[in-house]
Amino acid sequence: MGDLDSKVILITGATDGLGRGIAHALAKRGATLLVHGRSAKRAEAVALDLRSMGATVRVYLADLASLAEVRHLAGEVLANEARLHVLVNNAGIGSTVPTAERAQSRDGIELRFAVNYLSHYLLTRELLPLLKRSRPARIVNVSSAGQAKIDFSDPLLERGYTGVRAYCQSKLAQILHTVDLAGELDGSGVTVNALHPATFMPTKIVPNPISTLDEGVDATVRLIADPALAHVSGKYFDGTEQRQADAQADDPGARAKLRALSEQLVGA
Repeated sequence: MGDLDSKVILITGATDGLGRGIAHALAKRGATLLVHGRSAKRAEAVALDLRSMGATVRVYLADLASLAEVRHLAGEVLANEARLHVLVNNAGIGSTVPTAERAQSRDGIELRFAVNYLSHYLLTRELLPLLKRSRPARIVNVSSAGQAKIDFSDPLLERGYTGVRAYCQSKLAQILHTVDLAGELDGSGVTVNALHPATFMPTKIVPNPISTLDEGVDATVRLIADPALAHVSGKYFDGTEQRQADAQADDPGARAKLRALSEQLVGA
């Protein structure tokens, strides 16, 4: 028996790297795991591995570069799951993977903004009713210490594009949304926090790792499960330490602009 036996936890990007490491750590603690991946073959392989550890696992598939698939993913979770205690928005692409060049999602949105931020914005909005019904519940946004201010005159970077800038902007967008959503959820029994799990972990989007995967897993699992953080919301953590994110995260005007842009892009 583990301390998370009663918890149902959805992890996006659970087929590799940090997401898979988090799933392994939570399986050891008895959680029921909802494993998201893009590839059915890889997702089922991870599920088989976790089941060999005694975990209850269900697989959900979606390409986060498609808003239609994100909506389908949310719809399947809402239809099949009676409870959802934790949503871990982990999936993402780096500054050079799959390409350093500017690319677009299936919806014509700059790819890093679409996958790293907007897909999780939409998934979170769609799953909020279930999270609220399952309270106490938590949302954990896996962000980065690499942050770049959002240029709202050109948020999809049609000018002056670099993969690094796009990545860092998408990660700051996650933090702005975290702060904004925390205010909305105040008193609801649902908390939301963001973190930089560790610097350059050995994952497929990092060419030269300098941290261990365990460092990132431990920091993320802390936000998922530590009872001491049950009422902490709207914060940004660097590993296990609460830190100040880029100053734009504290700007209510910037958060309102991002919220409006996000609603426009998802077609709400």
